[in-house]
Amino acid sequence: MAQPAASPDREPVSRARQLVYSREQLMQSHPYATPQIEAGMRLHGGFDASGTYIPPRLLHRGPAIAAWTEALRDRGGELLKADSSLLAGVRYPSLAQIKLLLREGLGQTFWNTLTITGKIEARGQVLATMTFPEFGDAVDRDVSDWAIGHLNKGLLTAHGIDEGGEPDSGIGGHDAMWFALRDLAFGEVDYPDAIVPETIGRAETPAQQFPQISNALERTIYFLLNLLLIEFRAERGFSMTEDVLRDPSLFRDRRREAEHAAEIVGRIRSDERVHVASLRLYLGEIRQLGFRADGGGTLPGSEIVDTMWRDIVHWATVEQPKLVAEQQRALYIERIAAHPQSERVLAEFHALEESD
Repeated sequence: MAQPAASPDREPVSRARQLVYSREQLMQSHPYATPQIEAGMRLHGGFDASGTYIPPRLLHRGPAIAAWTEALRDRGGELLKADSSLLAGVRYPSLAQIKLLLREGLGQTFWNTLTITGKIEARGQVLATMTFPEFGDAVDRDVSDWAIGHLNKGLLTAHGIDEGGEPDSGIGGHDAMWFALRDLAFGEVDYPDAIVPETIGRAETPAQQFPQISNALERTIYFLLNLLLIEFRAERGFSMTEDVLRDPSLFRDRRREAEHAAEIVGRIRSDERVHVASLRLYLGEIRQLGFRADGGGTLPGSEIVDTMWRDIVHWATVEQPKLVAEQQRALYIERIAAHPQSERVLAEFHALEESD
């Protein structure tokens, strides 16, 4: 299989930059030589004549993000300085623990992970139905030709449809892609359906920190920051999934299917690059703004973004990993107890746990 298309933030930008786009343009896909069809399902995206996968809705969205990024830098700004490496700490279960369970015939944990990922991706479809406050109504400059001036003009809709597909049109998004690759790797199994957590973010949104601006705007900025953190967490999880699927010691009876499943994960990761690039761009733009404050004056967007980001990153790197480990440890011990050599497997499982 040819490599996925280039990241959207690497798309060439014409000298005469286009900075204003219609909804129709931001929703338009490249012409495909062949569609993406897996497990009998029509999925979004497709392939060019050489077999290279091309993500959906990037014909204009990719160059638009590149142009807005270039314009941001011309104004002295930069994308929010963050990447998935900030989540490089201890993981539970560890990659080695997941592989041990699969080798020991305890595949439900990994099957559940793929199922839950697909169901969470389906929730992302809600982005296609959301309307955000218009930043232009509350800041010190015209943002109609900025990315954040297009949030309600197709950018959010495209992001949501990438995640949850177009059910009314019979086209699956990332949700269906995860179910397809799961079934390729495992075939038919009799595991009970996986239970999806109520939320993958913080249980409660913090109280308003910046009463000088509207609560709706503050919650929107928090939402975008939290969404970026979720995308970073997903990227690390997707990388781990590819590693597991490509391990020749696993899925030995379905080796070809598992390799193909890993290719589908790679396509999802290609799709997700535009989400990370977009969110870092929106937040970089917000940092450049001055928000008109109640009572006069302006509040720097950089102060809002940076304060919230420190709080979210602390939760994700210090508090959340401990909570996950505490919640999951008993579940894995219970599953291992059903193994005929449970004492041996449990000892190996504990020995493979990562530590600070």
